[in-house]
Amino acid sequence: MSCGRPGTATLSAVTRHARPRSRYRDLAPLLAVACAAPALVLLGALAVHAGSGPAAGSGTAVTVPDVGPSEAPEPEPDAVFTVIAGGDVLPHLPVHASARAQDGGHDFSRLLSGTDAWVSGADLALCHLEVPLTAPGARPSGYPRFAADSQLATDLREQGWDGCSTASNHSVDQGAPGVVATLDALDAAGLGHVGTARSAFEAAAPALYSLERAGRTIVVAHLAGTYGTNGMPVPSSAPWSVTLLDGSALVESARAARSAGADLVIVSMHAGVEYSTPPTDEQTELATLLAASGQVDMVLGHHAHVPQPTALLPGGPEGLGMWVAYGLGNYVSNQDDDCCDARTDSGLLVTATVTRPADGRARVTGFEWTAVTVDRTGRHAVLALADIAVTGTRTLPAADVLARYDRVRAAVGDAAAERVVPPVPTGDAPSVVPRPSAGSPSPGPAQPGVSTR
Repeated sequence: MSCGRPGTATLSAVTRHARPRSRYRDLAPLLAVACAAPALVLLGALAVHAGSGPAAGSGTAVTVPDVGPSEAPEPEPDAVFTVIAGGDVLPHLPVHASARAQDGGHDFSRLLSGTDAWVSGADLALCHLEVPLTAPGARPSGYPRFAADSQLATDLREQGWDGCSTASNHSVDQGAPGVVATLDALDAAGLGHVGTARSAFEAAAPALYSLERAGRTIVVAHLAGTYGTNGMPVPSSAPWSVTLLDGSALVESARAARSAGADLVIVSMHAGVEYSTPPTDEQTELATLLAASGQVDMVLGHHAHVPQPTALLPGGPEGLGMWVAYGLGNYVSNQDDDCCDARTDSGLLVTATVTRPADGRARVTGFEWTAVTVDRTGRHAVLALADIAVTGTRTLPAADVLARYDRVRAAVGDAAAERVVPPVPTGDAPSVVPRPSAGSPSPGPAQPGVSTR
């Protein structure tokens, strides 16, 4: 169990807008030149002045002053930050009903506020948007062809999320126009995104996030893909609308991202079997391939709607291992034992600690999980189970909370430690690098399953 920094145990939930946002900074030039040639290093010659001292054998004594031991320079500090990731954002129509505002619109922030401290406390927060968002003037819709109110993007951003993966089996529920509307809404809210695209140029770019820590700029690349689209056809006129999982292509995309300047690479995979705790062969084989490549630092799994195990796989950058969370379950939804499976009422937040020494590369040095749940009868409030384990809520008795907690613990396993205290920001919020939606793609990373020829 991690206790975070001293004094963080008494943190209360933060208010909206609690995490200051720095201006976006266009880092496209960072990816403009991949594998640049090493710069020439010029060595200055040490001047040796012949005859400046006594001649050898002259017999003249030389006195060497005692200057004492030299002081070692102060070592540069490590750059340290946290990345938090959540499960499926799956707002069924009953979730919209709970979010209904007095003006007739929607306010999802009321539902999400129970996890404000967790999300805004992280240095980089990545969500998984399971469904498309509505175009202006359109109404939300539910299963089987989802469309969530576009206000959701604004409310996710205000809670502290920096970007979302958007590749899922519901990505093209509203066709190509739905993909465009979704990414337009995420752009308007200031959220990064990856996994769907409005053009082949956009599909060829990862999501990039830049953090300034310890006087250095650290760039995180995010890639994403899905196993399929529920039988919904990917528009023939826009085959790049959604990225389909391809292990080899993901490895090449990760390698290209690193060559172009990314310090850390995260992959989101939408795969598995719904309501199944054990990961499928597809999930484990893909994660194993990514770990063996040495190009990926962390894998985040989605789709099953129930928590799945975490694991530290052999391989990873520098052979130090690669963490995978096979399934983060649900972050917000209308699912529980009343409709589906009791395990769908809960999910995970995973918090990764990233360290970059002054003379080394960034790596994941910590990986922890936190159980979250949705109180469906309490207007779909999203809560961290550790925060309510003793008292419960008005609509969720403590005994029910403990039962949910036990189910999550059994699913996650003991590979990673549990975190029960929210993280604390280590610096300014990250900058989101806009993906190119038109024009020529940068020579940076290509997305899996997308040809850039």
